This record gives sequence, structure tokens and C-alpha cells, in this order.
Amino acid sequence: MPLFLIFLAYSLLFTIFFSTFATGYIIYYIIDKKNSYCKLPRKIFYILFSVIFLCSACELKLKPYDDNDEYSLIEVSRYDRLESRYLTTGDFSALQQMNMDYPIETRTLVEKMLRLGEVSDPDISTRFLRFYQDSVLQTLIADVEAEYANMNDINIRFRKSFDKLTELLPNLPVPNIYAQIGALDQSIVIGEKMIGISLDKYMGADYPLYQKYYTADQRKSMTRKYIVPESLAFYLLSIYPMDNYDSRTQIEKDLHMGKVMWVVNKALGETFFDTPYVHAVGRYVQKHRLELSDLLADDDYSHFPTVRGGK
Repeated sequence: MPLFLIFLAYSLLFTIFFSTFATGYIIYYIIDKKNSYCKLPRKIFYILFSVIFLCSACELKLKPYDDNDEYSLIEVSRYDRLESRYLTTGDFSALQQMNMDYPIETRTLVEKMLRLGEVSDPDISTRFLRFYQDSVLQTLIADVEAEYANMNDINIRFRKSFDKLTELLPNLPVPNIYAQIGALDQSIVIGEKMIGISLDKYMGADYPLYQKYYTADQRKSMTRKYIVPESLAFYLLSIYPMDNYDSRTQIEKDLHMGKVMWVVNKALGETFFDTPYVHAVGRYVQKHRLELSDLLADDDYSHFPTVRGGK
């Protein structure tokens, strides 16, 4: 435990003890003055009061520092708000803050997702601003900021889910999580210990703009409740990648994804992903009683019943 916390704890104990002792003195004084029947010696009164305090103090437990406490600090960084400010008002100070406070996030958005060029290009700020001036994207930005004015529920779900994941997968790195507006590109962006959430891809299955570009089946997961499960799924895929992915069969790829989805379902205590491959993984785990870290790390799918006649 950090020294300042120890000092704070002992200071608190001293304050409580002193306050209790002073309260006892005042109570005794009042009783002594107003009640002539009070025959209790002053020393005994103080002793009794101190015993009561010590018994109560025994219930006070100082929680030792736990590495898992870092999961309780998870909160989505609102990079999207700076982005929105620049893209709707042209406030150059917002862009400067994006580059200073979120250099990796800005580079990922500008260079990899939107492919507008490099962030160091002289006119990149103009290209970035012009790209979002389309009336459809301007409406989307406004709708996103209204829909996600508050993300407390999502922060709570992230904290609970990572707390559960660390029980299932010890030593899982804690990612930084941020929100952005990605112009209907990727839903989730994964970097090194980083998760980026494109809020514009989670506006709800009935969002009018989605009707033009996505099927009904695709829109089912484009909702607020799928932010956490999809973030976890893609993050776990980055931690447990599939070796030689390009040379693998489609069934092997589907089973690998099925393993990740099954683990996410288990961590969240709810079935968000429901495919034949998720069910195949569930049956396999039940039969073989594997540690989940071993399950995710295992790249051999020949023993799965749905692959090449495996058992």
C-alpha cells in the first residue's frame, strides 16, 4: 500500500479516536451536571468509552493494494468530443489538443481508418475537416453526441467485464479505451493495449441512416448493448491471434472466432454471440475441462468435431 494511504488511514483513526474521547467527555460532563444520581467514576467512564471505540475500530479494515483495482479505474476517454468540436466548428485548438493528448488515436483515425494522408502533412487539418463536411456526416456527428452524452452505463459494464475476465484469464493486460466518430468505418479499432470505439456504428438498429447501408441482420448488433461484447471480442483476438491466418481454412478461422465469442459470453454472463461455432466450443470445453487461457492459445483445430473428422 502506498505510504500516503497508510498515513491517511492512521490520521483518520487518530481523528476518530480523539472525536470519540471528546464526545465521551462531553456526555459525561452533561450527565454529571444534570444527574445527581450519576455515581460512575470518571476514569471508568472513559475506559468504557475507549473499549467501545476499539471494538468498533476492529471492524475497520484497510484494504491492501490489489493489482485488480486497476480494472475499477477503466473509463472510456471522450476523444469523440474533441473530434466533434473540431469537425463542427473548425476550432483549431480542439485539433491541437487531439494531436497533443491523443496522438496515437489521431494517427489511427486519420492515417489508417480514413486514409487521408499522414498527420504530419501540411494540409492534413484542412483535408480532415473537409472530409466530414458532408451533411450526412454532420448529422451523424450531432446524433452521436446526443445519444452518447452520458456513457456511465458503458463504463460500469467495462469495469465489471474486465473484473470477470481477469478471473478467467489471469494477467490480462488492461487496455486504454476511447470513443471516436469514425465515419461509418470500423466499429472497433484495436491497438497495443488500446480499444477504440466508433460510436457512429452503435446508434441503434432502427437508426434511419443505417437503413440505407446495412441489412437487418447487420443492424442487430449496431446497438449500445453490443459495444462492450464486441470490444472484448476484438481485444481478445489481438491478445490471442491465430497463427498463419491466411493459410488456415475457413472452418478453422470460424472456430477461432467461436472460442473468443464463447469466452466473452461467459465473462458477461449473457449470450451475445450465438453461432454453431460458439456452441461447438462450448461442447468441447465441457468435455475437456480446459483452462480458458489454454483454450484460446491452442491453435490446433483438428480435434474439434466439426473439423476434418476430429473427435
